[in-house]
Amino acid sequence: MTHGRPAAALARLALPALVVGVACSLILMAVSFAAEALQEVLWHHLPAAMGLNGASPWWTLTILTLTGLAVGLVVWKIPTGPDPATEGLVGEPLPMSVVPGMLLATALTLAGGVSLGPENPITAANIALAVALGVRLLPGIKAPTWLGLAAAGTIGALFGTPVAAALILSELALGPKDVPLWDRLFAPLVAAGAGAITTVLVTSPVFHLGLPEYSMRPLDLLTGMVIACVAVLAGLAAVYAFPHVHRLFHRVRHPVLRLTLAGVLLGVAGMIGGQITLFKGLEEMKELAADHGGAASLTLIIVVKLVALLIASTSAFIGGRIFPAVFVGVAVGLLASALVPGVPTPLSVACGVLGMTLAVTQQGWLSLFMAAAVVTDLELIPVLCLALLPAWLLVTGRPQMIIEAKH
Repeated sequence: MTHGRPAAALARLALPALVVGVACSLILMAVSFAAEALQEVLWHHLPAAMGLNGASPWWTLTILTLTGLAVGLVVWKIPTGPDPATEGLVGEPLPMSVVPGMLLATALTLAGGVSLGPENPITAANIALAVALGVRLLPGIKAPTWLGLAAAGTIGALFGTPVAAALILSELALGPKDVPLWDRLFAPLVAAGAGAITTVLVTSPVFHLGLPEYSMRPLDLLTGMVIACVAVLAGLAAVYAFPHVHRLFHRVRHPVLRLTLAGVLLGVAGMIGGQITLFKGLEEMKELAADHGGAASLTLIIVVKLVALLIASTSAFIGGRIFPAVFVGVAVGLLASALVPGVPTPLSVACGVLGMTLAVTQQGWLSLFMAAAVVTDLELIPVLCLALLPAWLLVTGRPQMIIEAKH
C-alpha cells in the first residue's frame, strides 16, 4: 500500500508555492510588457515618425533583419543558455547567470515579430531563479520541488488557468512514484493557481476566438478525426524538417551572422505571408478567425508560418514553439471549413489546433487543453477526446521537435 505525504507537510509547501506562482507571473508579465512596448515603438511609432508605413513589406524585412542582428549580438556577448532547439517546455535548472541574457533576447525576439512564443524561455528562467533562490532560502525544500513549483506557476500564468499546469505536470515524472498523484500535484497546483490569478487580475488573457456556438452532429466525430490527422501530418512535416534546417543554420558558426541571416529570411517570409504570419500568433489568430480571406490565402499563411517557425526555432532565436503551432492549427481548421463549407468552424478549428499542437509537442493533455481553450465550447470535449486517439497513433513513436543535445 502507498501512502501520501502527511497533510501538514503538504500545507507547509502552500506559502512557498504561492510566492513562486506570483513571482512567475510577475516575471512573465514584465517581459511581455517590455516586449509589447518595444513592439509598439518598432512597428508603429518609429515608422510613423519617419513618414513610413509600418505595415509595408520593406519595413517588415528591415525590422526582422535588425531583430536578428540584435538577438545575435545578445547571444554572442551575453550568456543565454543552451541552444533553444535542444530545450523543451520544462527542463533541468539552468545557471542563474544565463537568466538576464535569456530574458533580454526573449523580449527582443517577441518585439521584433519573430514567430516564437515566450513559453520556453520564461519557464526556463523562472525554474532557474526558483531553484537557485529557493534552495538557498529554504534548504529543507529540495531542488526538484522548486522546479515543479516554478514550472507550474509559469504554465498557470501563461494560460491563465491552473488546469493547463495540472494536465502538463501529470505527464512529467515529478516526485516519487509511490506518492499519489494529487499529493505530488498539490503544491504545484497552488503555484499554478497563484500564477494564473495574478495574470488574470492584471491582463485578463483570452485565448478563445469568439467562434459561433457548436452543436454536435453524428458525422462530426469522423470529420474531427480527419482534420486532426491532417493537422498532425502537416505538423510532422515540420518536425521531420527540423533537424535538417537546424544543421543548415548551424553551419554558420557565428551567432551574429547566423541570426542576422535568419532575420533576413524571416523578413522575406513576412513579406510573402504578411504581418499576420509574424509574432507569437496569439492576437494574430484572432484576426485570422475574424477575417481569413479564403482557402488560397489560408494555405499561404499556413506554409509561411510553418517555414517561419522552422527558421526561428532552429537558428537560435530565444522562444517557444507552442504558441505559433496553435496559430497554424487555427489556420488549418479555418482552411478545412473553407474547403468544405458544411464543416462547423468551431469543430475544424479545435481539431486543427489539437493535431498541430500534438505533432509539435507530443503532449496529449496540453494539445487537448489548447484545442478546448481556443473554442471554449463544452459540447466539443467528447469529440476532441476521440479525435485525439487516431491523431496520437500518427504521432507516437515519431521524432520530437527538439534536437538532442550533444554531451
